[in-house]
Amino acid sequence: MRIVVHGQQAFGKAVLEALQKRGDNIVAVYVAPEKPGQKADPLKEAAVAAGLPVYQPASYRQPEVWDEFRALKPDLQVMAFVTLFVPEEFLNIPTHGSIQYHPSLLPLHRGASSINWPIILGEKETGLSIFWPDNGLDTGDVLLQKTTPISDTDTLGSVYFDRLFPMGVEAMLESVDLVKAGKAPRIKQDERLATYEGKCTGDNARIDWGKSWRQIDPLIRGCSPAPGAWTTLDGKTLQIFEAKAVPATHPKGIAGKPGEIVEAGDAGFTVVCADGRFQVLRVKAVDGGKVTAGEFVKAAAVAVGSRLV
Repeated sequence: MRIVVHGQQAFGKAVLEALQKRGDNIVAVYVAPEKPGQKADPLKEAAVAAGLPVYQPASYRQPEVWDEFRALKPDLQVMAFVTLFVPEEFLNIPTHGSIQYHPSLLPLHRGASSINWPIILGEKETGLSIFWPDNGLDTGDVLLQKTTPISDTDTLGSVYFDRLFPMGVEAMLESVDLVKAGKAPRIKQDERLATYEGKCTGDNARIDWGKSWRQIDPLIRGCSPAPGAWTTLDGKTLQIFEAKAVPATHPKGIAGKPGEIVEAGDAGFTVVCADGRFQVLRVKAVDGGKVTAGEFVKAAAVAVGSRLV
């Protein structure tokens, strides 16, 4: 089977290398074009090192790009982290079509921030889907799915790098084998269950200390490491990447106003929320790198009584 790998970054590279390691016939690689001055994508570097032809069209809507792809005589396109829109005219060129990785249990959490939102929304499970893409946004038929739990300490980083990344590589290999064997299913997505929350950006990541710790805690974890949950101190942005919730023992057991810093020292600082406190452990100021909250307390002379807003 003549396979074309299409993707970018570390996940695309990992899928390419896994397919090569077991001897699959990779005939070409498609990668998103670099911006001016940008370093070559890891997938591109791996493809060049392997002596594979690399294609980087700025758009997949042009007939000449389709003709170039058609000339490769592909049997299957394996799409590993693709962000540019790819129309069905391109997707359907390979003999067996195209399959794509998406890090959620479709039809749940379609879109670009499908790992952030299950954590932010307090869900207990997420997963990945390998599906047959079409002209919709993550709407194509599902080939296979894998699930993974979300713990009370999981972050975007732990869910993706520890589980959805390696599980995704294995799922891609399993899916290729199913296509080869003629046993790859096409399961229609149930549109009644579909969700789409949009891209998780700084606009979504601002902390409201007047909310419950049950709302703030998953927001911090679901935005770590990106886009980074944030607040302001003395008018300056402060991102919070790690914090430990300390729920109030009873409704009247909270001293201080929401956002008020009630403790500050070498271990970090403690801030009040609606029904408890947070011990903040790791932060990033707008003009610095990630540091422990204790280091920030010392460097910024954080004082008890200061307020985060």
